Amino acid sequence: MASALKNLSKYDEKKLASAEEMSFGIVVADWNEEITHALYEACYDTLTKHGADVEAIHTIQVPGAFELPNGARLLIKSKKTDAVICIGCVIKGETSHNEYINNAVAMGLTQLGLTTGIPCIFGLLTPNDEQQAKDRAGGKHGNKGVEAAVTAIRMVALDKETSDKKQSIGFN
Repeated sequence: MASALKNLSKYDEKKLASAEEMSFGIVVADWNEEITHALYEACYDTLTKHGADVEAIHTIQVPGAFELPNGARLLIKSKKTDAVICIGCVIKGETSHNEYINNAVAMGLTQLGLTTGIPCIFGLLTPNDEQQAKDRAGGKHGNKGVEAAVTAIRMVALDKETSDKKQSIGFN
């Protein structure tokens, strides 16, 4: 669903698991920092609002969106994390550079998540212009940082829920 049709900050708080026993990594791109830092603040606030201990939230900054997958890999390697949230913003501009960067980030995070088993959350804005970015970083469409944090909590809870079930092959 397009964010123009949905507020990125709206979710059912009652249905969201507690983040009390969870640990998170957050990788923030410095490029478009006015936008990315607004996304980061909303993400961080949402995690702590739902019980995440500030000591269990590890943040690093990378130069730009292209470096998000490698930043996530470094966090996974160096810190105990149940999920890594990657936050960035690539504004379309005059060339098609955005397509290459956005695709590379999406593929890198997907591959990293599948190979490590640690959810790598795609918190990358891909707007056509700066106003669209602002609208999704606390403006009229809410804040994708909130959505990324909620996604991370849900994925960690899902992982814990499915990991607790007995694995069996064959007949019971």
